[in-house]
Amino acid sequence: MALHLIKLCVGAESIRDLEEWIEERMRERRRQNLPQEQLHTTRMVPKRIDEILDGGSLYWVIKGQVCCRQRLLDIRPFTDGEGISRCHLVMEPVVVPVVPRPFRPFQGWRYLAAKDAPPDLGGGSETGAEMPEELRRELASLGLL
Repeated sequence: MALHLIKLCVGAESIRDLEEWIEERMRERRRQNLPQEQLHTTRMVPKRIDEILDGGSLYWVIKGQVCCRQRLLDIRPFTDGEGISRCHLVMEPVVVPVVPRPFRPFQGWRYLAAKDAPPDLGGGSETGAEMPEELRRELASLGLL
């Protein structure tokens, strides 16, 4: 069973905001003739890399709710120019909306067991998939979704 990571998406206001940021970074990588991969740099290196890379995703918390995920493709530890250990989380540049769930702020990333991960947002009306994100977020915060 895959192990996931969860992290705050600092600066993003919505899933679309995150997607636009990813699109811009991918365009910049194309201009620089760099590999078409999305990297997120983090200070701490996960110890359970094999479990994470066995189908794990990075779940993003945006404005107090877990609302989307990206599949993790690789985790690359490195030492930066100042001698500090860091790692690149390499993610598929596709954002998958999930059923929104409130989540308190925290620093860094945390492990997220597969059993605790919210399911992907399907196309059914019971999940609110067809609703605008802002409305879905509001209804979820009221416990109506």
